[in-house]
Amino acid sequence: MPVKILADSACDLPKSFYEENHVTLFPLKVEINEQEYEDVKTIDPKMVYDAIRSGVIPKTSQVSPLLFEKVFTEMAEKNEEGIYIAFSSALSGTYSTAVMILDQVKEKYPNLQITIVDTKCASLGIGLIVQEAARLAANNVTKEKILEDVLFRSEHMEHIFTVEDLDYLAKGGRVSKASAFLGGLLNIKPILNMEEGKLVPIEKIRGKKKVFRRIIEIMNERGSNLQEQVISISHADNLETALEVKAMFEEEFNPKEVYISSIGSAIGAHTGPGTISIFFLNKLPS
Repeated sequence: MPVKILADSACDLPKSFYEENHVTLFPLKVEINEQEYEDVKTIDPKMVYDAIRSGVIPKTSQVSPLLFEKVFTEMAEKNEEGIYIAFSSALSGTYSTAVMILDQVKEKYPNLQITIVDTKCASLGIGLIVQEAARLAANNVTKEKILEDVLFRSEHMEHIFTVEDLDYLAKGGRVSKASAFLGGLLNIKPILNMEEGKLVPIEKIRGKKKVFRRIIEIMNERGSNLQEQVISISHADNLETALEVKAMFEEEFNPKEVYISSIGSAIGAHTGPGTISIFFLNKLPS
């Protein structure tokens, strides 16, 4: 029996991916105007971005503990083994809740073989890991080998973000309101990355074109054998820019593939519309 791969919606893969690759989805929740939705399942990211543009601030919450309990119990009863590739514990309580529920279910089913991985990643940083894990599982690779690959990619995944409007980060406490105001006046765009699972500003660049030229420099500094990699771009209702960036990457790196997906509703509620995120490995698996 193939190893079961489980993932939450913070990996920003489309609904079709879960269905086609037999990956179990744990949706995070998004609330708009007191109406609660399940990320990927009952809300489209554009609804979130349109709400933000109209002045509404969406709220998000973690995966339902009852859903974890249901899925883990069903897997125990079927004697299935699996790996849950989880959203960074520094950004959500989802990982901690999953661990707690798994411990409770194992009291009744002590032989349950589910491993939960705190990737310390977000968006397609997780998505790339999930895609490879699903491919390995479909080829009947052992749980130990898949887990080894998941842990390696989690450790070596680079996240580079830039946002359209600093105001959204200011509302989330990532930059000061004064910085956001001045940034808007001066057309300053931040570049951010992930450190220990948290989103951290690393540079501020003036002008959109300079931002992406600098991101290419960072990729050259940090990336490893980019021509052999799948580089991913996620965007927040900004496909036009994502396609421009894809063309730049193809010219600069000639990678195996440039994969584009929308930033999902749960993460997009915090980044705001216009965000562009890039993901690649700083070291390749041996």
